[in-house]
Amino acid sequence: MHKGLTEASYSARMIRVIDHVYAHLEDDISFDRLAEVACLSPYHWSRIYSAMRGETIVATIRRLRLQRAADRLANSQVDIATVADRAGYGSTNTFGRAFRNAFGTTPAAYRENGQHAAFRNANAAGDATGFPVSIVDLPERRCASIDHRGSYMEIDRAMARLFAELVARGALPAQQEMIGVFFDDPELGPEEELRSRACMPIADSVARDAPLTETVLRGGPYARLSYTGPYAAMPGAYRWLLGAWLPGSGHEPDDQPVFEAYLNDPRMVPQSELRTDIHLPLKRRVP
Repeated sequence: MHKGLTEASYSARMIRVIDHVYAHLEDDISFDRLAEVACLSPYHWSRIYSAMRGETIVATIRRLRLQRAADRLANSQVDIATVADRAGYGSTNTFGRAFRNAFGTTPAAYRENGQHAAFRNANAAGDATGFPVSIVDLPERRCASIDHRGSYMEIDRAMARLFAELVARGALPAQQEMIGVFFDDPELGPEEELRSRACMPIADSVARDAPLTETVLRGGPYARLSYTGPYAAMPGAYRWLLGAWLPGSGHEPDDQPVFEAYLNDPRMVPQSELRTDIHLPLKRRVP
């Protein structure tokens, strides 16, 4: 029991660090302040963080800032100098080098020709065949989950909490499937009110008591869009799937939320190699 409580305590401290980073992503982040947030020695907290999270705190901050920058480049008209400044870079040249290292291209080239642009152009042209969509029949799956409210780009905050909670309970499955369920249209309401849920299928014997909840992914047919690339292009992927592919597919969407299955880890692979399967629930066709 003591071991479990210790693991839960350390996990909670690392979650507080991540929450603080998100809340101050566009500010100067003091490592001494992060040690205070973690309630750990300044000499040791960052090494504990690296060991538990699989990346250094410097890498986390850089990754999240560049991810937010990519979102602004893809989905807004904010000028590149402002994007660079809000990402914590003193010059566009420094920002450009960091962005190229993470995304394999310059900020300007990404804005003009990134995956979001490919989806936008295909949608505008009514091209329903430009991206790989398959119809799959999935079984019902029962998941442990944690709710998230706010930007869909920040659902990994809930993912981190879910992972830490399952580790502390000794309930993390050998094969982890990280899934995001999304309930609202991000173009209809304020970003801070968007509802989503981080989910992981686990054994039925594991309790789903607070802070966990249970989410059931309904069984049946789905349209699966297999996407490779940065998360920032997801809004364009959804517009294409719903605006170009669906109308000509002969299918009708079911009254259930979409979900995304994350097939690799943004801490481990470049942004250009992230793989995500987007699942749109479909009504079963009547013979």
